Amino acid sequence: MRVLVQRVSQAAVTVANEVTGQIGAGLLLLVGVGEADGAEDIAWLVRKISQLRIFNDETGVMNRSLLESGCQALAVSQFTLYASVKKGNRPSYSRAARGEVSQPLFERFVAELAATLGQPVPTGVFGADMQVDLVNDGPVTIWLDSRNPE
Repeated sequence: MRVLVQRVSQAAVTVANEVTGQIGAGLLLLVGVGEADGAEDIAWLVRKISQLRIFNDETGVMNRSLLESGCQALAVSQFTLYASVKKGNRPSYSRAARGEVSQPLFERFVAELAATLGQPVPTGVFGADMQVDLVNDGPVTIWLDSRNPE
């Protein structure tokens, strides 16, 4: 699984002119599911995302995690994180899992993250055309890939 983590002061996702999820300060998570992903990928990402020390402490140093800060998370499914442009200029998405595989894994990721955080994790609508509004805070943007943990 791949997740683009963005620290935000606010974020919202809209589908057909209706807000389906929004948060104040926290993390916007753009989540892509690969064809070989499973439970171990979800567990690694949930642990890493909930414990990333990217929120400021009282001295202004990035030293607090999502768990410690009490901030929120908004998760948006995004198969385009698996785009390959190795050949030509038209991206290939062949390494992204098909909807019947990726949707249950995305939903499990959201449920496990919500359980870890002790609060709901709002989302967009899986497979829908979504508009995402955000105010990037910092900016702080981090790439996580469960198959290439760096």
